[in-house]
Order: sequence, then structure tokens, then C-alpha cells
Amino acid sequence: MNHRERLIAALSHQQPDKIPIDVGGTVDSSIVVEGYAKLKEHFGIEAEDSLCNRMMRVVKVDENILQALDIDTRGVFMGAPIKGADQELEPDGYRDLWGIERIKPPQSYYYDLRNSPLSGAISLDDIRKYPWPDPDDPGILQGLKERVAWIRENTDCAAVLALPAPFIHVSQYLRGFEDWYCDIALNAKVFDALCDAVLEVSLEICKNVLKEVGQQVDVALAGDDIGAQQALQISPEAYAKYIKPRHAKYFRQVHDLSPAKLVYHTCGSVVSIMQDLIEIAVDAIHPVQVSAAGMDPAGLKKNYGDRIAFWGGVDTQQILPRGSVEDVKRTVEQCIEDMGAGGGYVLAAVHNIQPDVPLENILAMFEHAREYVPSFEKKEGVRSTLLTD
Repeated sequence: MNHRERLIAALSHQQPDKIPIDVGGTVDSSIVVEGYAKLKEHFGIEAEDSLCNRMMRVVKVDENILQALDIDTRGVFMGAPIKGADQELEPDGYRDLWGIERIKPPQSYYYDLRNSPLSGAISLDDIRKYPWPDPDDPGILQGLKERVAWIRENTDCAAVLALPAPFIHVSQYLRGFEDWYCDIALNAKVFDALCDAVLEVSLEICKNVLKEVGQQVDVALAGDDIGAQQALQISPEAYAKYIKPRHAKYFRQVHDLSPAKLVYHTCGSVVSIMQDLIEIAVDAIHPVQVSAAGMDPAGLKKNYGDRIAFWGGVDTQQILPRGSVEDVKRTVEQCIEDMGAGGGYVLAAVHNIQPDVPLENILAMFEHAREYVPSFEKKEGVRSTLLTD
């Protein structure tokens, strides 16, 4: 199998010749600038960093590094808006296309939310009159076709397309988290109107992107966190009423416009809605945050693994930054053993690799994933059969 075939097989619940691995294929499975510097030095890369997400300060991983680590994915990221370009703010901040302001505090690695333009007491009219982004901004599509063509011509890897966040993230940033949560309980009309306004813009951007390259990519990923460390961010009833129908509409459009596998990114504990995600046609859940309540890989595989695939699983809270090389290797082995049998698993870190992760742990994660032969392959002779086909 080549890299693309391997990833597609896994997401189609077929046993690949090896467990596919990802770094840099998405904005949530990349690496922060300061951590990336270690990889660049190790591999002798001198190219200037190119970010795939400014807020989190994560990079587009250099092709030479991806080849050296034998990575199966290649990211395809939307272009920067022209009319909605970031407006730089002093001392170290910016205002994005939605009008949301962020600032990077001294000694911080990331940009924090500074101003939510629709916070406080607002009316439905305030939402209607808000200067919403232009979904037809030509900058958004810039470079997409060229990137996919480059992947096809120069690699045998899977093209992973980053789609715009449907509506949760943006509505929280626009409204402010406290007001957002209060609206669910006390101001449903405002909540509905805000979510619908954001979703309308995101759906249009998504449609334009998929019409541009949706037929050529292998995976389409949309991120919209709904999980927290112990449970969902909101009640199951609120999820069913406000979130699920809107996500269903967004995901339906993705499937209508592209044959790509749909991967949904949400951090946190989402075990309570796994059946819901299956019902609204999610092909794979990313990132399997194993440190969150109920996100036990073996249990998820047993209960849902025949209907949804898993992407991630190598713990970024404790193991990668604080564990030994042997701890990392054991975690890689456990993830593969728990989620890899019969396909349905892509190995990656739970989230972006952080600056405090030692270089040797980064290398151990990917190198050991390639060299480890799981017990289910030894038992069934899968690898030897596939490699001789």
C-alpha cells in the first residue's frame, strides 16, 4: 500500500498494511513554532516557518520532515482572506475576519481572546446588522488547487482539507464564553440567531472550498469543540436541540459536495454523543483525547469502532511532555493495540505538539509507530500478506 491507500483503508475500516500516522495534516495535529524548531534543527531544515493557524501558532510542517518521518498525510489549508485580512493591533495582537480581537501576552506561546465584539446586552437587530465576513473573498480559495495538484504530482500521500469551523468556535469568540453559556439557558432567541448567522457564512465558505477541490481531496476535516475535560460543554439536551441539527446540516453539505472522508475535530469528553456523531455521518473522530472522562480507546473501539474511525490518541497532557521515551513507545503500542485492529485508526498526538515536548519523544512517537508490529497482525499474518501482494 502507498501512503494514501493506507489512510483511506483505515478510514474505511479495512486493515492497512501499517497503521497510518499523521503530523501536520490538520491545524490540530501539527506542532507549535518553538517545538518545531527542535525538529528543524534535527533534520537540518533552514526554511522560514509558515503558519497554518495564527492563534495557536502552529506550522505547516516541511515536506522533508514529513518524508523523513514517513507521514501519510499532507495538509491542504485555506488561503488568507483579502478583504477580511487580519488587522494588526498593538502591542502584539490582531483582529480577524470575524472582527474578533486577540493578543499574545509577553512570554506566552499563543494568542488569547481580548475582545468579543457581540458581548453584553445585544438584540436580534445587532446580530442582523453585524458586519459579517464575505464568504466569497477570493483570498480564501487562493492556492488550494495548486496545493492539491502538488500533493498528487509529488507524493503518494493523502490530501487532508481543512474546512472552516461550522459555528461553535466562532459564536463563542464573538459573544464571549460567559454570555454564550448564559444565552443557552436564558436567551435562546439570541443564541439561535447568532449560531445561524455564523453557520450561514461558514456553509458558504465551505461550499466554495469544496467546489474548488472537494472532488480531489481524500479527507475533509471540520473542527468545532463541544467537549470539555469531564463531559460535554453543555447538557445533552442542549446539544440535541442546538448543536446536532446544525452540525448535521454542515456535514450533509460536505458529503453532498465531496467523496472525501469527513473527520470531525472536537477535544474533550464526547463519549456521550458518539452515537449522535455516527447518525450525522461523521466518518472519524479526532483527536480521541484519552485524558478526558470516558474516552477510553479500548472501550470506544469496542462500542463504536465498526461505525466510526479514530484519529489521535497519543496523550499530549502528560506522556509526550513529561514521559520518557519508553513511556511514549508504550503509549504508541497501546493506542495501536486498542484501536488498530480491523482498520479504523490513524495514529497522531491528541493535539498540537507543544514547545515543552522533548525532541526524542517526538521522534519516538513516529518512529515506533512505524516499527511496531501489533499482536493482531502477528496473530493473523496481516502484514506479511499485505506486503507480498
